[in-house]
Amino acid sequence: MYIARIPLEQKQAVVTTNNDYSVAKMEAATAEAQFQESDAQLHQAINDGKAAKPQVDSAVSAKKMADQSADQNRINQAVKDLHAAEDLDKAAQARVKYLQDYRNYLKVYWRYTQENQYWREAQFEAAKAQIAKANNIAPKGVSYDDYPKQVESRGKRVQSAKDRAEKAKQHVLATREAWMKIQHQADVESGRPAVVWDPMAQPTAPTGVDHPQQAEIKSAPMTNMTPPAPAPAPAPENGTAPPAQQQ
Repeated sequence: MYIARIPLEQKQAVVTTNNDYSVAKMEAATAEAQFQESDAQLHQAINDGKAAKPQVDSAVSAKKMADQSADQNRINQAVKDLHAAEDLDKAAQARVKYLQDYRNYLKVYWRYTQENQYWREAQFEAAKAQIAKANNIAPKGVSYDDYPKQVESRGKRVQSAKDRAEKAKQHVLATREAWMKIQHQADVESGRPAVVWDPMAQPTAPTGVDHPQQAEIKSAPMTNMTPPAPAPAPAPENGTAPPAQQQ
């Protein structure tokens, strides 16, 4: 309210930083929605993994009956079916591990977007404070020296959160590649490709199972993670981030 009377042409930095802050808030909301979706998909994958176990038991029973028949054609088919069931079970368990790591990655990424949101907010508040200071406006209890410090502090937190998210991203990429190899073998054994939710698949490949060397994040986040320039204010020890100082 203190800078409301100042002409708009003097407040371009305020407009720009406010836009950046709005985008950061939307990115944080998107990250939260992606995390929630990954959690639901993980529970579905766990159920799919449980459903694969009875198929192995059935294949084992069929193999025993085939052995008793001494029919070589029947035995060969039973062996093939057993291998397929075992590989599908391994693939289902590997996919659960992949989606667990993916969910964990999204949780870390979500935290990064929150830190980025606080940093952008600090930049917005600092821009307003700079305008007020330049126009000799001095509200009681406001220290203009605090704003640059807060931006710098917040920026360091963003960089730290970004580094953790990048590390989690590389880990889940490795887990996905391991699953893809197992899934490919299971697809070969069963004679049909898997049609499952793969959040890190390339848009042109439904599951990405046939392309283990092309594991890149396309639909997943982290593509717009850019290192901060300035930076955010320290959060309390309980890990919650306080709002930026407001002008």
